[in-house]
Amino acid sequence: MSDNVMVSSGCVVAMRGKDCVAIGTDRRFSGPSYTAGDEFEKIFSISPRLYLGLTGLQTDILTVYHRLANRKNALEVSTNCVVTPKIAAELLSHMLYEHRFAPFYIEPVIAGMDPYTLEPFLCNMDLLGCFDEAPDFVVSGTCVEQLVGMCESLWNPNQTSRELFDAIAQVMVVACSRDAVSGCGARIYIIENEKVTVRLITTRMD
Repeated sequence: MSDNVMVSSGCVVAMRGKDCVAIGTDRRFSGPSYTAGDEFEKIFSISPRLYLGLTGLQTDILTVYHRLANRKNALEVSTNCVVTPKIAAELLSHMLYEHRFAPFYIEPVIAGMDPYTLEPFLCNMDLLGCFDEAPDFVVSGTCVEQLVGMCESLWNPNQTSRELFDAIAQVMVVACSRDAVSGCGARIYIIENEKVTVRLITTRMD
């Protein structure tokens, strides 16, 4: 992980369940030694069942989100078909690699449901666009060690949406409590076939 990615606080975690996906992030907006706010959005809706989570420099987060949204919209118009999560991941991977000599200092996480097969999809990337598709969970941010440890303890195959929410909520609470630059509450999205549920949970606020 680049030191420039670690300058800004924040974490994102996504987990796969049975016919559902969950993605969550903390709400803190800060640098290494100060807090600037507690309402910075790090998860963005790309399409009804497709969400993008970004950690890293705040300016790069917003730039990458808007550029990916523009490329996704242009592709849908030119091909007259809905972009799947895997295609969105490839679009983002290509875009990040195009800027490999002056990279965006971010770490993306993509979570969603395929609009045709309704198959859950998870992947994360480094700042150069090398992506890893995962069958269980993916993490990024300043507390990846804590997130991975908790995910390995709490994730199980074929969890229902309720069980998945309970697991990812516990992951966020514990991981944020052990990372000085993450916290100020968390926002969790539960993506299912027919709906997306957004919930706020309380974490360490200092």
